[in-house]
Amino acid sequence: MPDASGLADFKQGVSLLCHDHPSEAVKYFRRAAKLDQQNPIYMSYLGVSMARAKGNWAAALELCKTALNLRGNEAQLYMNLADVYLSSGQRDIAVETLDSGLRNCRADARIAWMRGKLENRRSPILPFLERGHFLNRSLGKLRHQVSKRSRKSEKDRLSKPEKEPFSPVYNRRWRSTTAKSVS
Repeated sequence: MPDASGLADFKQGVSLLCHDHPSEAVKYFRRAAKLDQQNPIYMSYLGVSMARAKGNWAAALELCKTALNLRGNEAQLYMNLADVYLSSGQRDIAVETLDSGLRNCRADARIAWMRGKLENRRSPILPFLERGHFLNRSLGKLRHQVSKRSRKSEKDRLSKPEKEPFSPVYNRRWRSTTAKSVS
């Protein structure tokens, strides 16, 4: 069971990390990890804070990988390792880490959300305006709706069986009515 003071230090470190103070968070995570040396969560967060604060990616990666080896079914550990990869500029490896996390943690929603944030974005409709400009946002939403509808109609078209073309050769009903009218 984790030490109460270690848990308090951990919570303070998480709060500092969330408020973008990673260099101060390192102190609290280091103290928490020292009090409970076998806690992979503490190790992992220490690695994230070290990566963000000091850019010490080698040590941060080592801590996060060690934590993941200790408990490989914890979604937060995959997310922390991916965060370290992202902060070191290794986006592709971060995506692979999250994909591995999705496989090993039964498609955890947090990992899926983070993985979705790393998807490639389309270029702005009007490249001479900023991405956040209201015209680019509005036109982008419209483009998304149109592409969503076209994908849906394509899916519907592929799932429905082909109808026979209307012609006298293929349509028996037409042949039977025309035969009666001719006679």
